Amino acid sequence: MKYAVCIVPVAPVRLVAGHREEMTSQYIFGETGRIKDSNDEGWIWLESTDDQYSGWCRGNQFMLSENAFPQNKKFTGEWVNDIFINGKKIHLPFASSLSLLDHSLPGLEIRYQGKIIDAAATPFHEKNILKLSSFFLGTGYLWGGKTVFGIDCSGFVQSVYRLMDIRLMRDANQQVTQGDTVGFLEESQCGDLAFFDDETGAVVHVGILLSTNEIIHSSGNVRIDKIDNEGIVNVDTGLRTHRLRTIKRIC
Repeated sequence: MKYAVCIVPVAPVRLVAGHREEMTSQYIFGETGRIKDSNDEGWIWLESTDDQYSGWCRGNQFMLSENAFPQNKKFTGEWVNDIFINGKKIHLPFASSLSLLDHSLPGLEIRYQGKIIDAAATPFHEKNILKLSSFFLGTGYLWGGKTVFGIDCSGFVQSVYRLMDIRLMRDANQQVTQGDTVGFLEESQCGDLAFFDDETGAVVHVGILLSTNEIIHSSGNVRIDKIDNEGIVNVDTGLRTHRLRTIKRIC
């Protein structure tokens, strides 16, 4: 099996091979995938080694290898970070993987001297949840996005949890299958995940509870809103925007 590691700041994952097709997710610098297929136009079908999410990517945005690239659980720690690849400066978003620093790849010299978040040394508790999630405040909503340059609801919670060495699946309807159910909002804790459904009962949204009455989530932008037993209330408009389905505790 062949593997691919992302060597650009952000690489889109497409539902169908084509630049104009729907973006369903992203690879951030240093993230890896298994190559499952390819075509003659330079597209590769990748399955993420992190969350098994699959889609089409441009092959020239990745370095290919016969071997996997183990992750070192270290990530960039500023909103924007400078890294030098073969002497050329590239700007990486917050929470980019630094696993390539531990690997010697032919023709690829990497130098990084910026702030590092070590997920293995960042425990899951209220202080870290508040600090790490706040980096994303104000980030615009982007379907399939996973960075401070644009992010969707499930990409947001996945990214925050990963910085505390907790792995979540990619989409909200997958994440809702993880963890243990919390029976009542009043029993929730900071860091629990709240899920919301549509008229058909399908889970379509997720956010991180900060308390029994506040939630941080990506909706229009990453923001903090009020929550009650019925759902989310936008603090700016006073309107109810999402209907609460269930609460899950991962840790």
